[in-house]
Amino acid sequence: MLDAARQIREITDGIRAPEYLRDRLRQLAVERCLEIIGEAARRVSPAFRATHPEIPWHQIIAQRNVLAHEYGDIRHEMIWRVVRERIPELLATLERLVPPAPESGS
Repeated sequence: MLDAARQIREITDGIRAPEYLRDRLRQLAVERCLEIIGEAARRVSPAFRATHPEIPWHQIIAQRNVLAHEYGDIRHEMIWRVVRERIPELLATLERLVPPAPESGS
């Protein structure tokens, strides 16, 4: 979840809504990352989800289902709002919960 959220931030960094709404390749990349976040959220144990109600598990999983199964109904303006409003919140929460990866020593 954390890696995909970071990818969304990287993909959309420095652009505005009109540019995003014209860029089909960028939209597809963001949609794929959101699907990954939703699938990963679905696989998180119920106990962990209950311990972390600050993460909107149900909404994340539901969004993944729409992207994966109802792709004709995707509203890119809403996806953009998720990118700008929800992904930063999710990133901040996940970065507190997920320990940093160990540095690889050569």
